[in-house]
Amino acid sequence: MRIMRIADYSVTRAVLERHGFTFKKSFGQNFLTDTNILQKIVDTAEIDENVNVIEIGPGIGALTEFLAENAAEVMAFEIDERLMPILADTLQEFENVKIINEDILKSDLQARIKEFSNPELPIKVVANLPYYITTPILMHLIESRIPFSEFVVMMQREVADRISAQPNSKSYGSLSIAVQYYMTAKVAFIVPRTVFVPAPNVDSAILKMTRRDKPAVEVKDEPFFFKVSKASFTHRRKTLWNNLTSCFGKSDEIKTRLEVALNNADLSPNVRGEALDLQEFARLSDSLYDEGFR
Repeated sequence: MRIMRIADYSVTRAVLERHGFTFKKSFGQNFLTDTNILQKIVDTAEIDENVNVIEIGPGIGALTEFLAENAAEVMAFEIDERLMPILADTLQEFENVKIINEDILKSDLQARIKEFSNPELPIKVVANLPYYITTPILMHLIESRIPFSEFVVMMQREVADRISAQPNSKSYGSLSIAVQYYMTAKVAFIVPRTVFVPAPNVDSAILKMTRRDKPAVEVKDEPFFFKVSKASFTHRRKTLWNNLTSCFGKSDEIKTRLEVALNNADLSPNVRGEALDLQEFARLSDSLYDEGFR
C-alpha cells in the first residue's frame, strides 16, 4: 500500500479544511497535488544526503516532504504566517526541516545559511515560485553572492521560456541575459495547470539553472553591462541605434561617440537588440564604457 502524501488531493483538502485555510491571491498561492511531478522535481535537482536545500514558499509542505526525505537539510522560507501552524503539523516527523516565517527578499541569507548543521555542503534552491514575483526572487538570489550550485524552480511557462531563450527568438530579452550571465538555464519539463489547487490560468515549467564557474563573459563593469542590455530591449521593434539614443541622448556629440563605440564593437546600428548574444553585448557595453558612457 502506498503511503499517503501531503500532495495527495484528498490529504491537501483535508489539511486545508482542518485548519480553515483560504487562499490568498496576493501571495500567488497554488498548491501542487501531483506526487509524480514532485518526485520529478527532486530527481531533476539531484537531491541527496550531501545537499542542503533552500525552499521558497513551501505552502503546506507538499514539495518539502519530498525534499526532506532526500536532502541533508531543508530550510524553507514562508511569507504567510497563517501557514506556520499547518507546516508544523504536516512536517512534524522531519527533524531536518527548518521553516522560517520571512520574506525571502528581506531575509539576511548570508546569516541564514550559517544555520545549516553542515553549511559546507552545496546549497540548491528548489521552489514552486509565486507567479507575480518570480523574477525579483530569482535575481535577488542569483545576485546575492551566495554560491548556490543549482536552482530547480517551477514558474509560469512563459517566464521559463524567457529565461532560457536564445538570441533571435521572441522570448529573448534582458531577463535571458541577466540570468544566463551567471547560470546555464534549461527547461526540464512542463507542468499542466490541472495539477494545482487552485488551478492557475497557465501552464508551468520546471527550469533547471546551474551556476557557471565564472560569468559567461568578461566585462569591464557589470552594472553597466546589464544597463546596456536592458536599454537595448526597451522598444523591441526598434534598432539598437534607436534604443541607445533613447537611453543615452540624441545630441550630435553623443551620436558621434555612439558611432565610434558601435564601430569598435563591430556592430551595425541597424541591428536589433534581440539579435545580439552575450558576447556581443559584452563587446558593446565595453566599447560604450571606453567612450565614457556610464
